[in-house]
Amino acid sequence: MTETGPGRAPGARPGLAEVFTGPRFRMLADLVSDGDVVVLSGAGLSTESGIPDYRGESGRRRRAEPMTYQAFVGSAEARRRYWARSHLGWRHIARAAPNAGHRAVAALQDLGLVAGIITQNVDGLHQAAGARDVVELHGGLDRVLCLGCGRRTPRGAFDERLRSANPHWRARADGVNPDGDAALADDQVASFRVLDCLDCGGVLKPDVVFFGENVPGPRVRECYALTERAGTLLVLGSSLTVMSGYRFVRRAAEHSVPVTIVNQGPTRGDAQALLTFDAPLGEALTALLAGLGPAR
Repeated sequence: MTETGPGRAPGARPGLAEVFTGPRFRMLADLVSDGDVVVLSGAGLSTESGIPDYRGESGRRRRAEPMTYQAFVGSAEARRRYWARSHLGWRHIARAAPNAGHRAVAALQDLGLVAGIITQNVDGLHQAAGARDVVELHGGLDRVLCLGCGRRTPRGAFDERLRSANPHWRARADGVNPDGDAALADDQVASFRVLDCLDCGGVLKPDVVFFGENVPGPRVRECYALTERAGTLLVLGSSLTVMSGYRFVRRAAEHSVPVTIVNQGPTRGDAQALLTFDAPLGEALTALLAGLGPAR
């Protein structure tokens, strides 16, 4: 685990025991103990649950490129390719279980220390760990949205429809992406049957924000409001490479809200952070929770 910030030379790598008992980790614990923490989580928080990220080590091994909104709405073939791959990938996401990091965030919320959770993830693992009132910045894979009439339906029910419509379809995923999009060869996609909305016959899309698509304005404003009221913004497992998440770090800095980052690898927000820790998320958050002492 690498600990950075004022008082430590760049590149210095203390041992885990030193960091978890050291003054800068104590500073992080003190900030969290003051309460009003707003968590901003990214894909790195879910890698320990077996879901790869986009830009970390597991992301570098990923072969397929993510679907863009423009491709999805503009091409029936793109939609066939997406739904065939997602039909397999969704099963992997649905089977994933919360890890120690998710459970620690939920426990911090139970202690009354977390005022809000904003997640860039679409896997629902914060909620599965017991967290409440999670703002899903990019939506959730557990729902399907009709682009025609706006109806939302549970993904499980749609999955059953797809299974019935493709009884003889057999394919094996060659890797799964963090958005549930599995890697499949073109010949495995060609025979897959795509379904439309039962109500209006419109195009169905997972209720997630694709690359190239805007996050709904009201959702962004809710996240800005949470950030501005925060005692500290705690970034967990996000490289902050895209503006979608980085803007909240910038907003926190503009309002003199301390930013702390726990991530494996550098992030775009390191320059705005009071504290940064290069660490496995589950281990770091478990140590943080233990260091807070008895529940108050």
